[in-house]
Amino acid sequence: MLTSTIGKAGGDALLVGRSECYLLGRPDLTETITRLQAYAAAGADCLYGPGLRTRQEITAVVAAVSPKLVNLLIGYASEFTMADTAALGVRRVSVGGALARSVWRAFMRTARMIAHVGKFDGFKVAASGADLDEFFNQSA
Repeated sequence: MLTSTIGKAGGDALLVGRSECYLLGRPDLTETITRLQAYAAAGADCLYGPGLRTRQEITAVVAAVSPKLVNLLIGYASEFTMADTAALGVRRVSVGGALARSVWRAFMRTARMIAHVGKFDGFKVAASGADLDEFFNQSA
C-alpha cells in the first residue's frame, strides 16, 4: 500500500487522491467517484474532487468513499458553513488561493486609490501590527 511506503519514510503523512474532472471542464460525478474509489483502494487516506459544489455531489462522494476522509474545496463565496460541510460528511476543507485573492483585491483597490486619487484611505481597514501578532500567536 502507498500509505505504508510513505510511513516508512518517517514522519506523518496524509496521502490525498485527487480527481480533477470538474476543474478540467468534465463535470462527471460518476467518473469523479470512480477515480476517487480507485485512489481509496490504492491506499489514499483522503479523497479530493475539487469543483464539487452541490449538496447532492458532495454527499454522493462522501457515501461512495466512506469511511475515507473527504476534502472539499470552497474557494468562492459559498452558502455552506463549516458546520454544513461537517454535516455533509466532509472532514477537510481547502480554500485554494481564495485567501490570497481576497488580499490581492484589497491591495489593488488601495493601490489604485493612491495612484488615481492620491489618497491613502484604503489603509483604514488595514490590520495593525498588533492585530497580526495577536492573530498569528493564537493557538490553533
